[in-house]
Amino acid sequence: MKKLKSLVFCFVNLMFCLSILFFGLQRASAKELNIYSYRSPALLEPFTKQYEKEFNVKFNILHAKKGLAQRLKLEGKNSPADIILTVDISRLSELADMDLVKQIDSKIINNNVPKHLRDINKKWVSLSTRARIIGVSNKRVNKNDILNIEDLANPKYKGKICTRIGSHPYNRALLASIVAHSGETKATAWAEGLVSNFARKPKGNDRAQAKAIFSGECDIVLMNTYYFALMKFNNKKPEQKKWAKATDVIFYNQGGRGQHINVSGGAIAKYSKNNEEAIRFLEWMTQPKAQKIYSAVNFEYPVNPKVKLSGKIMEWGTFKADNLSISEIAKNSKKAQMIIDKVGW
Repeated sequence: MKKLKSLVFCFVNLMFCLSILFFGLQRASAKELNIYSYRSPALLEPFTKQYEKEFNVKFNILHAKKGLAQRLKLEGKNSPADIILTVDISRLSELADMDLVKQIDSKIINNNVPKHLRDINKKWVSLSTRARIIGVSNKRVNKNDILNIEDLANPKYKGKICTRIGSHPYNRALLASIVAHSGETKATAWAEGLVSNFARKPKGNDRAQAKAIFSGECDIVLMNTYYFALMKFNNKKPEQKKWAKATDVIFYNQGGRGQHINVSGGAIAKYSKNNEEAIRFLEWMTQPKAQKIYSAVNFEYPVNPKVKLSGKIMEWGTFKADNLSISEIAKNSKKAQMIIDKVGW
């Protein structure tokens, strides 16, 4: 009977049981940190290896593509997680909205990360930024003709634009920023104009959009800067270099509010038993050494304004960033999704 009850418990709480197995039935010691992450191992490993080398801290890392918030909620007080590292403002705000993370009180982080890149309630902090740019065919489009994101609703681009689905967090955040700046009515009109200019039904990831430029299917696309870089310098898949070579990068709204950006970020799990060590790690992630790793490894931009850009990330130029609060983008995310559903993006 006891065995049966244990089996039932594991079935109902499968995710919790897997967490216990993953972390070896032990919570992290004072010199260990358990990380839940949406970031791939290749992108996270440079940071953890360097930190382990400097501070003799061992990391236990659980990588996932989705469902971390639901997992943390199910695990509750029994969760072994100390830190959550993720991408996109929607995933960060989800953690805070579901009360899965605790406040981060750190003068070091406040000094290193501008206010608009930190949660107003101190529940998460941005660790890097990425620009959601316009990519255009350098053979069929004059990049100087497109100055603002609003230009993509111009009927003259009918049948020329490709994107991934609108409900993807990257596009939803972009639209949320337009809602924040221009209001729901104007944002809806823009989205309707954008959709009417599509060359095809939204599909694929950001690299697929660049491939469509190369093939001639599309002339104008939306993509994140780091995707462009990962194609441009991809020696393992030279065909992707061709996609990037066919594409020009446009940083938009440079004469006004600036280029829309999104973030990757970190938070401390609500029931972490290693709060001080977790804060130290997030503090280190905002310091110049770690910030430079972001640029070198994944071609992301530092959040620390004291860190100067260098290397390959400079090849397509710098830009004026939109300093809209990331929290404001999160606040308008639901409105953005309503618009996306309405216009059929």
